[in-house]
Amino acid sequence: MTRTILCFGDSNTHGTKPLPDLNGAGRFGHAHRWPSVMGQALGQGFEVIAEGHPGRTTVHDDPMEGDYRNGIRVLPSLLESHKPLDLVIVKLGTNDLKNCFHVSPADIAFCLQRLVRLIQGFGAGPEGGAPQVLVVAPPPILDAGCLAEMFAGGAAKSQGLAAAIRAMATRNGVGFFDAGSVIRVSPVDGIHYEAEAQVALGLAMADVVRDHLR
Repeated sequence: MTRTILCFGDSNTHGTKPLPDLNGAGRFGHAHRWPSVMGQALGQGFEVIAEGHPGRTTVHDDPMEGDYRNGIRVLPSLLESHKPLDLVIVKLGTNDLKNCFHVSPADIAFCLQRLVRLIQGFGAGPEGGAPQVLVVAPPPILDAGCLAEMFAGGAAKSQGLAAAIRAMATRNGVGFFDAGSVIRVSPVDGIHYEAEAQVALGLAMADVVRDHLR
């Protein structure tokens, strides 16, 4: 039996490289994107679907980059197109730290709760049931590089994000993992991960998924 996992995330799930400037730096190859690393480590019996979109928020329309980056707008279509799903991994929250959104760690956790409850009630699991859900808190960000102004004030707020997300996951009876326990963001732009961190996260997530789906 093959178990199907949807990884719903932002640029770090997409595999965006740290940005030396706003012109961009491209994308890591498949071998250095954490969902691919996780799938390779899990081996046969698992199908991993990577749905990472740069700039994706939890529930916010981005006034500069477009409302199509709003996670809750696109999640229903992804659940429907990829069902049946055994597990949905939600790894969002970093882009909510942009200065333009003015939200707290508690606010971001409540936004993630909306996504969790949508997944639980959508019938995208096996036999029309609910897939399992695993929420991954992103590591704290840094005030660094070309994205520092866009995320002004976000580094301080990000220090409380994992605790707020953990509490939300506990309230809703879903799995939780703190990515900050195994990786750090790149000092190049303070947001994205170096290739080594992508690999480390993918290997750690394989262990988490095995335990979660027992």
